[in-house]
Amino acid sequence: MNVPQHMAVDAAARTLTLQWDTARVQTLAHAALRTACPCSTCRRVRLAGAVVPATKDIAIVDVQPMGYGVQLVFSDGHAQGIFPWAYLETLVTNQRVDTSEKRPA
Repeated sequence: MNVPQHMAVDAAARTLTLQWDTARVQTLAHAALRTACPCSTCRRVRLAGAVVPATKDIAIVDVQPMGYGVQLVFSDGHAQGIFPWAYLETLVTNQRVDTSEKRPA
């Protein structure tokens, strides 16, 4: 299992930076992470063909390491998803996301 050596939340830039090894650094937007939440509720939304909404001002307010990954708590109160390290590695750096105010039906 590949585990990042360092993890940092930048509240001002609204990014999470993961240093996977001495040469590889990944920076992910908070909104992209909220949209990519792997919890069952968010997965159900994506499987229905919809997009998990995330406003551009969404922020990570807490980070809880869980051994095989990390639980991220977002400013909208969402805290159900545990992001496995392997899943985080697959996310695209600086991913563009839908930041509209739409809510799933």
